[in-house]
Formats: sequence, C-alpha cells, structure tokens
Amino acid sequence: MSAKPVFGIRDAMTSYNRYAVYYLPDEPELSAFGASWLGWDVETGNPVDHLSIPGIEAFTDTPRKYGFHGTLKPPFRLAEGCSFEDLFSAVQGLAASRPSVSVDAMQIASLGKFLAIIPKGEQASLAELAFSCVRELDMFRAPPSPSELERRRAKGLTKAQDALLMQWGYPYVDTEFRFHLTLSGSLSPEDLDRAHAAASRQLPDLSKPFDFKSISLVGERPDGRFELIRRFPLLGQPE
Repeated sequence: MSAKPVFGIRDAMTSYNRYAVYYLPDEPELSAFGASWLGWDVETGNPVDHLSIPGIEAFTDTPRKYGFHGTLKPPFRLAEGCSFEDLFSAVQGLAASRPSVSVDAMQIASLGKFLAIIPKGEQASLAELAFSCVRELDMFRAPPSPSELERRRAKGLTKAQDALLMQWGYPYVDTEFRFHLTLSGSLSPEDLDRAHAAASRQLPDLSKPFDFKSISLVGERPDGRFELIRRFPLLGQPE
C-alpha cells in the first residue's frame, strides 16, 4: 500500500453530498489493516485489494463506503448559508483547542450483530471529544429531512434516542455514544464468529495504550464513498 498523506488529499472544496468528522487511525499498521479489510482506503479515496479471507466482501459490504473510521460527528448535509471554508476552519480550530486522548487499549468485539474495534478502560475523555465535535459544529448541520427521520425511527429508538435525533440530527450521540471502528455490517452468528476469528488473525497488536492524536474532516462523494479532506492534529493542552 502506498504511503499515507499526513494531512489529507483535499486542500480545496470538492463537490460533496455530506460531511462528517471521523477519527482515522494515526497508526499506519492499523490504518492499513482497516483499508484492506474493508476494500476501501478512506485516506486516499481509492479501492484496495481485500485481505484474502473467504466471505470478506459480503462481511464488509455495508461499512465499505464509509472507510475504516470511528464516528465523532455523524454525516450531515451543509446547512443553508454555511460554506465549506467556514466548516473547514471550524474543524481546524476545534482540533487546535482539544488535547489528544488516551485509552488503556483497543480490542475487537461483537456489538450485537456487528463486528468492531472498541476501546478498553476509561472513555470519558474520548466521549467528551466526540460530543464537542457534535456540539461545536452543529451550526453547520442542515436539519434531517422527514425521510431521514422516518428511516432512523424505523429501526426502533428509545425516547432518549429520539430526543437526541431531534436535537442533534443523530440518535447515538452524547449519552448514547459508544466509540467503535466498524468492521462489518449486520451478520448472522456464524458469520460473526468467522469474521471475528479472521480479523483477530490479521490485526496488529492492540493491547498497548492507544492514543487519539487527531480528528479528520471527511466528505461523501457523489458516488456515495467517503474520503479524507484533511486530518487535523489535536493540539490543545490537557487541563
């Protein structure tokens, strides 16, 4: 796989349908694993060859277009009257004001019917980083359309999740947030076990303390695939 750009592949506005703020792994080995696992490199905006694992294309069909990532601010359409340049500056400023975050380690786990990599240990600082992205960039988010609300509610939401959907445009933020790097779509128990075993054999060591050193502004292209616009280092001083 080719070397990754440090700060991103897009320095000027391209035609994107939606934007989001992701965490994209800073560690090259984990980033390379994620791209090869999903078959899409969000950092370069290009497809890559899958790992040689039976069934992997089907396992990863749903999350492929998003790339290997952890969501901090979920995808949103740009609000009327807001410019890409202002959004870019706001994300840059947010990153400059926030310190990096550490967790004890990362681990592969099943989240219901999905496979993901999740943090171990205390996660309050990571949750606060995510909610700061949701809260401080909310002025740039267009309200969800009636069809979007209907689609979210069709999956079954609690009263609290519905309130978050109406306030922030997404039901799994703030108190409902759980950081994860998605590895699969919804799988049967048998496929979930197969995917878990295959990913475990390919993953780099996740048992050491894990640092979140940056956040990334990404865009959804007209073909529905997400790609990196710019990675911003977290430069704030710890309190």
